[in-house]
Amino acid sequence: MLDASLGTMELSPAERMNLMKFVCSFAWTDLNVSHAERDLVMRISGSLHLTDSEAKQVAGWLEVPPPIDEVDPTSVPPAHRQLFLTTLGMIVKADGKVVGAEHESLELFRDLIGG
Repeated sequence: MLDASLGTMELSPAERMNLMKFVCSFAWTDLNVSHAERDLVMRISGSLHLTDSEAKQVAGWLEVPPPIDEVDPTSVPPAHRQLFLTTLGMIVKADGKVVGAEHESLELFRDLIGG
């Protein structure tokens, strides 16, 4: 499913990194990045064929979340919104439990993108 979702759309390097910024931000929603979330983030990175420097940046976001002012749902192009929403939903569910903050963040994202 992961490769199929990500493989159906061509994303520019900036768009790939924007997606990963959101992914890492959502992994931090409950203030703890679980092993399952890290694994999924790395699988997504692999599916997107990130360069070594891009992968290093993503690994950094797993240590320290991306700046909140760089994670703006309204910046996601309409053509990519469903992909972002689907991918963020996978991250929220990765550790097998969805806490209130994760559910609220996903719903807020959905509302802001008009999904």
